[in-house]
Amino acid sequence: MAVAAEVRVEQVAREDLVMFVNACFSCTGQREFYGDARGQSVSIEFLHQYILGNYRRLYRRTLAAGINHFNQAQIILNLLAIGSPVDVEERREEGALIAAALRRLPPPRAYRVLESLRSRRINNRRARAIIREYLAGRADLAFDAVKYRAKLRSTVVHGHLKLEGELGPFLFHGWKKRVYTQPLLETFRRAHFAQEALYELPYTVAEGLAQKHGVPRDVFLQRIEPRLTQAERLRLQESAARDGAEVPAVDLSRAPLTKLCLYVLALKDPVRLERREELHTALERASARVLARAPASLGRVAAVLDNSYSSSGSIQKRRRPLGVALATHYLLGTAAREYHAFWTSPVDDPLRVVARGQSDLATPLLEALEWGPDLVVIVSDGYDNDPPRAVAELTRVFRERLDPGRRTALVHVNPVFDADEYAPRSLGEAVATVGVRDAEDVPTVLGFARFAEGTASLSELERYLAARVASWLEHEPRQGESTREEEAS
Repeated sequence: MAVAAEVRVEQVAREDLVMFVNACFSCTGQREFYGDARGQSVSIEFLHQYILGNYRRLYRRTLAAGINHFNQAQIILNLLAIGSPVDVEERREEGALIAAALRRLPPPRAYRVLESLRSRRINNRRARAIIREYLAGRADLAFDAVKYRAKLRSTVVHGHLKLEGELGPFLFHGWKKRVYTQPLLETFRRAHFAQEALYELPYTVAEGLAQKHGVPRDVFLQRIEPRLTQAERLRLQESAARDGAEVPAVDLSRAPLTKLCLYVLALKDPVRLERREELHTALERASARVLARAPASLGRVAAVLDNSYSSSGSIQKRRRPLGVALATHYLLGTAAREYHAFWTSPVDDPLRVVARGQSDLATPLLEALEWGPDLVVIVSDGYDNDPPRAVAELTRVFRERLDPGRRTALVHVNPVFDADEYAPRSLGEAVATVGVRDAEDVPTVLGFARFAEGTASLSELERYLAARVASWLEHEPRQGESTREEEAS
């Protein structure tokens, strides 16, 4: 009786942690096609508090599991809010994880975390130490003072810090009234009075000042173009075209895979057709870069890719589910020995795919299974509605009657968080569901799929997270190692 109770407790703990990690891969607190932002935020906050209260050690170790930046930020804030663990080793590991995670966040999000410490009145000794360490590790604090001026000022005040040189006067003491020897600070001061100085500033800073000076949008974009980072160029494609401005050139050889797919999907069909070879080559190379960082050597792989209308996403995550599907198509095609893609609405050329129609996942899944793969990866938001829950029944029969030995692995990759389920929506008990935000997460979540499938124990999950922590901390970027390119990521 006692043994059965212990087994049940372990099973519940494993299910809780798998659900949480999956949620942390997919949830960003933003509106989805079938769910609003408020429901997302309430659901994920409940999960954070529940896991933190019951499994603190594994909660912090989730930082190293490859989860998205939104949830890393939430974990950092929640851990700092409750103070340090009593045990020395636990305290040391937790502090190292928090500091490393904060350094790895894109600077805009990291500064939002530090600003949130003030709004949430988190000002214990450990929080102040984390603030000091983060600011000491920034490669160019003058750049941060210009680009994140309000956030940096709030952070310095909250952490009771004193900045050296001209940074203190710039942030606090009437910066318009003096001349600075630091070039960027002086450029920022001059840009309030002289339009020419605008074009020596970071794009996001210059944009607001350009509006103040009444500079036409198309003129501003043309002249600021040399200062744009790669991520800013990708984001500006749609807005520049909408405003009738010249579209900034994008270096496709440097764009991340999923962002590159979203860029491709934003192009009109004739443009995609005209630039097909260029775009196809860029996507193949982006996939190779992902696999160079996270190697995945796969055998015979079939992908069932959802391009139904719901893959068009929401106003906050425009075309993201479809972008993840297209990116996964290229990633698996690069990683697999043999590969075949099956779309819900068949397409002749994946580069010209659009979101349309109902979610009929059963038909392409049948075709995929008939092809005889070692691994089937289904990329979908989990809304199987034509007919409803057909995949659940199909996979149940397949497992029970045709493949009881599990020769074929079935993995459902879901880029959409379901607030009602507290997890990415599943396609039935016979298919392991794992959450992602970007296709770059796929190599990681394929390794995590065995935990989602329920074939691994809690102790295996604990060892997996411990190994991720050790590797993550060992390969952490050196202090002060950052680039201007990361500022717009």
